[in-house]
This record gives sequence, structure tokens and C-alpha cells, in this order.
Amino acid sequence: MIPRYSRPEMVSVWEPANRFRIWFEIESHACDAQAKLGIIPQKAAESVRTYGDKPYTPERIARIDAIEQTTKHDVIAFTTELAEHIGEDARFVHQGMTSSDVLDTCLAVQLTQASDILLRDIDALLDALKTRALEHRLTVCMGRSHGIHAEPVTMGLKFAGFHAEFQRARARLLRARDNIATCAISGAVGTFANIDPFVEEYVAEKLGLKPEPLSTQVIPRDRHAEYFATLGVIASSIERIATEIRHLQRTELREAEEFFSEGQKGSSAMPHKRNPILTENLTGLARLVRGYVIPAMENVALWHERDISHSSVERMIAPDATITLDFALARLTSVVRNLVIYPEAIERNLNQMGGLIFSQRILLALTQAGVSREDAYALVQRNAMKVWQGNGDLLSILKQDKDITTHIPETDLIKLFDLGYHTRHVDTIFRRVFGDKII
Repeated sequence: MIPRYSRPEMVSVWEPANRFRIWFEIESHACDAQAKLGIIPQKAAESVRTYGDKPYTPERIARIDAIEQTTKHDVIAFTTELAEHIGEDARFVHQGMTSSDVLDTCLAVQLTQASDILLRDIDALLDALKTRALEHRLTVCMGRSHGIHAEPVTMGLKFAGFHAEFQRARARLLRARDNIATCAISGAVGTFANIDPFVEEYVAEKLGLKPEPLSTQVIPRDRHAEYFATLGVIASSIERIATEIRHLQRTELREAEEFFSEGQKGSSAMPHKRNPILTENLTGLARLVRGYVIPAMENVALWHERDISHSSVERMIAPDATITLDFALARLTSVVRNLVIYPEAIERNLNQMGGLIFSQRILLALTQAGVSREDAYALVQRNAMKVWQGNGDLLSILKQDKDITTHIPETDLIKLFDLGYHTRHVDTIFRRVFGDKII
């Protein structure tokens, strides 16, 4: 992922220094387990840790890369360079193991590290959404279906709905993290023929993983498919919020707006422009993260006990998907925290349609007064269409319709145009989202 959309902590998860450090830990812990079994000398395991446990400096990484130019094999290049530090006891490194034992276990560690960063990102976003939801709990605004005025909601309910969605996102990511955190140290084709299952159990415990119940020569890729699918769903939730903000910022609505900082420019040609560039960017980044889901699913069907058609895919999508999502979550959190709300515009839009937003209340009142639903619908729609055509407001027109006032006295009719009616259960919804003590 390009630096423009990268943050250092997540990038570091995928840096060669971290990858080689994890590889070393896997190999060293495996040697410790082999020594406990009496398969290799205890002194050899100690030598691996003593002489191999050195920082993966740019010089060491360059040396590994240089060896790989000859071996054309990254794990062999790694163990060859490691042997240069360990000496004779290096012959006990990688005993009974295959490259995928190192690569797959390392990827599991990296994805759990990435998950922990993403979970912190989601927590920060949840905090921002909760703050804005409480701030605008009773800021009544226009609810829209199909992009058309429907009935009143509150701006706080919008934020609360997003909060509930990201609570689910957090739970999904926790499940995906748990499911991906498996270790495979089972040797060629996964039969443990050349390595004791204890080694896998030992390494898994040391790395905070679980042993894979049955690996072939690789960890089954349905786990990875689920993981990247989870990231794709989270990206879609990001886009949902971004799209809502983009719509609310349109000139015709202008109910909310991304913060526009001092000195910021909106257009190279039009000095007046203030564009929703951050949420447009988030929409694009969400497309990228979702784009990584299909390759992850196609990786599930490998040949027999394994091939490496998945390898090139994962070397790209694992860092790119997690780095992109990390950046997007952080950007969205900033957008939400700094989002500007315009109450005057919200009120103007509420009143724009001359009271049509109360049509359902009139319909229900007529049915309560004994009118059939079909007749009541026709009566309200007949008057509503006059408002659509610009012939007045709904309340005034209804007052002049004897078919309406016969069933609903004028004093009762006026009461049906009360915004408070639409907010009477807001606190109930908030308690469902945030808990009983929030209000």
C-alpha cells in the first residue's frame, strides 16, 4: 500500500524485520520443544536462541535477500543466514519442518497483530459515534427512504445506528481473529511423520495461537477467506457512513459537512467549493478492501495437500487489506469527531414539504376513527398530492376537507402535526444500543 494511505504501526506488522523476527521465534521455539523431547541436544536449542536472537537490521535483511537471489527460496535463505550466526548447531534448526509451517504460522501471528490494531481503531470510532449520538440525541431531522422525505428521525439516531453496526463489526473481527490464530507445525503434507505433534502444541502456546486441528501442508484457507470477508464487511460499514455524510453535505441539503480547515482549498478552478473529499476517499478505500475478498475465497481450493497459488495473493492482500482498513477507520473517526452539523438547514428541510411528513399519522387517525384503511389512504393521498403540486400546506388543506374533519376535529388534527410524537421512543432505542445507564 502506498504511503499516502498507510499508518506506521500497521505497516510495521508487515515489514521484513517483523516477519523474520516471527520466523526466528517459530524456529527457536520448535528447537526448544525438540530438545524437551530429546530429539536434539538441549545445548543446540540454547545456541539457536543465544546466537540467533539478534535484531533483523537492514544489513541482515539485505543478506537474506542476497542469499535468496541464489536459492530462489525465502525460507532457505532465512535459515542459511541464521546458520551464519549460530554455527554448527544450526543443523538442528527446522528439524522435520516444512516451509509452510513457518510461513503459515507467521501469517497467523501477523494477522492477529493486525487484528489487535484494527480492534483499537474500531474502539476509537465507537467512542466518536457514541459522543455524537448523545450530542444529537434529540436533534430532529428528516428521515428519507429512496432519497425522498419520509418521516422525522433524529441525527442522534443516525449516529447510534452506526454505533450498533460497528459493535457488530467488532464482534465479527474478534471471531475472525480467534479463527485465524492457528499454528501448523506438522511437516510435509501435515502427517507429523517427521515431527512430534508436541512441537506444534509448544510453539502454538508460545506464540498465543491454537494448534490447527488438521493441516495438510498448509492451514486450510477457509480461515483466511473468513478473515478477509470480515474486513470486507467492515469496509462496507465504513462506506455506509461515508455515503450518508456525502449525501448530507450536498448543497441542496447541507445538514452536515466535513470540517473545512483554515487554508484548505476545495477546487483548483472554483474558489467557493467545499467538497466531501474525505468521505469520497473512504468510499474508494472500501472498494479496495472488498476487492481483496474474492481472491481470498479463491485461495480455498488448493490442489491436493497444497499448492502455492495462494501465496502470491496473500503476500499482497494481507498487508494491503489491513493497512488500508486501518487508515480508513482512523480517517472515519476523525471525520465523525469533527463533522459540522447545521441545525438551521435541518429545520429548513423538515419544513420543506409543507407537513407531508405527517401523512401517516393522519392515515392512522382516520382508521382509529372508523374509516377503512383503503378509504383513509385515498383521502390522505388526495390532499397530499395538492401539497406536492404547490397548492398549500397539508394541515391547511386538510382543515378544508370535510371528509377529513368529519372524522377528525380540527383541534385534534393540529395535534397530529407534533414532531415530539416521532421522538418519544428515542431513549428506548438508545438504551438498546448503549445500555440502560446511558440516558
